[in-house]
Amino acid sequence: MIRFGIIGTNWITERFLNAARHVEDFSLAAVYSRTEEKAKEFAEKYGVRHTFTDLEQMASSSEIDAVYIASPNSHHSQQAVLFLQHKKHVLCEKPLASNVAEVKEMIQAAQQNEVLLMEAMKSTLMPSFKSLEKNIGKIGKVRRYQGGYCQYSSRYDAYKEGTILNAFNPEFSSGSLMDLGIYAIYPLVVLFGRPNKIQASGTLLESGVDGQGTILLSYDEMEATVRFSKITESNQPSEIQGELGTILIDKISSPEAVDITYRDGTGESLSVKQDLPPMYYETKEFVELIQQGQTESKQNSFANSLLTMEIMDEARKQIGIVFPADRN
Repeated sequence: MIRFGIIGTNWITERFLNAARHVEDFSLAAVYSRTEEKAKEFAEKYGVRHTFTDLEQMASSSEIDAVYIASPNSHHSQQAVLFLQHKKHVLCEKPLASNVAEVKEMIQAAQQNEVLLMEAMKSTLMPSFKSLEKNIGKIGKVRRYQGGYCQYSSRYDAYKEGTILNAFNPEFSSGSLMDLGIYAIYPLVVLFGRPNKIQASGTLLESGVDGQGTILLSYDEMEATVRFSKITESNQPSEIQGELGTILIDKISSPEAVDITYRDGTGESLSVKQDLPPMYYETKEFVELIQQGQTESKQNSFANSLLTMEIMDEARKQIGIVFPADRN
């Protein structure tokens, strides 16, 4: 059994635990919260024996082997490095950190301590995405990638009323690019690697984060467009266009329905039936890598996480988004 501690007692942690309970060798052993009351409340709900309000004590505890980090983006790097230095394996929510410098620090800590660090990007480990990867050659030479994630945030209503919550606060390294745009960038990086050129534009809110944005990425023989927003909603699927056909992806953040339409009008489904929650596959990958003695995922690799952050850093620079973490 791999004994996990969790940092963060929010909805994403609940979703993670709902998926993780299907992973055979997953065990929830400890929970951290800033308040003892919240930690105990969460622990009772999930039958957890150990609670912590001090991260240093949790990191040095012999009761856990790994930690799942689901705190605000700005806390990821510092918390991850602490646990990595105590030789605990780290599954960290996306985005992995605030910027490239922090990602490099995390990777260095993982390598020096010979423990596993993985970004919890669920989509690239889901069955239908792996099927897409395997069959992408069927559409011939790829000429265009269009990935988008636009979801109106319920917290935007509060923002418009004058209350700036974490999702729209630069102190927490948030905004639509960091929270949603990454879902369209990471698969692009996994499939096609490093672009030659990046052009970004966006709507900068008064708080200092982006409400929405677009990135144009140029490759040798193809172009890519990434769209993201927390102030509008879109149901448009993502698409990969090749010379022989087009692949439609129902939801880039959690692909399940993936279909090819060939130029002659015929079609083929690349979808793989999925009976388990989307976050199951990332958790299973992480647990299996620990059991195999691996310190890096081939899919959600250091290189892919680092390149994704490099693209986001450049996009933020062009849009004018600056986080306090950038000044550290």
